[in-house]
Amino acid sequence: MSGDALIIVDVQNDFCPGGALAVSRGHEIVPILNRWIADAAAARVPVFASRDWHPADHVSFKARGGPWPPHCIQNTPGAEFHPELKLPADVRIISKAETSEVDSYSAFGGTGLAELLREEGIQRVWIGGLAQDYCVRATALDAIRAGFEVHLIVNATRPVNVKPGDGTEALEEIRRAGGIVEGSVER
Repeated sequence: MSGDALIIVDVQNDFCPGGALAVSRGHEIVPILNRWIADAAAARVPVFASRDWHPADHVSFKARGGPWPPHCIQNTPGAEFHPELKLPADVRIISKAETSEVDSYSAFGGTGLAELLREEGIQRVWIGGLAQDYCVRATALDAIRAGFEVHLIVNATRPVNVKPGDGTEALEEIRRAGGIVEGSVER
């Protein structure tokens, strides 16, 4: 629909089983997102796909005092999108946290995404991807703060749950901020 956009957050190899920072069952969202992508393409809804695009010495890595093992390092197989994710030819790739000293969980963090969406007349965004309690959460909250109507596609995201319940808390935080948390919108 006019005014809508689909945002796919960080469905990269390193966040899927076998990756450096794998989200449990992360790969299960790929077929669901593929249905959303196909529907978006059919309706001429723009698709944006964010990715962590870290240099090898990124500030979020444990070697630099950050919380995470090295992951999604630029131009490595781990940084590539999941091989079964069917992104359209006209997808807009949003790279984030791509310099050594800057971290960003949000697809809106220093990427110009809000401006791109506004230029296209986007008012409502649908968000799915990895991980529910980190990058998806941050992206949804930033989209709300930027004035977009946000719909989180719950069945198209999975949490890390570093602490039990982190995923559920992220959903509640998005809901409290004004986001629409779609229980199980099948596509």
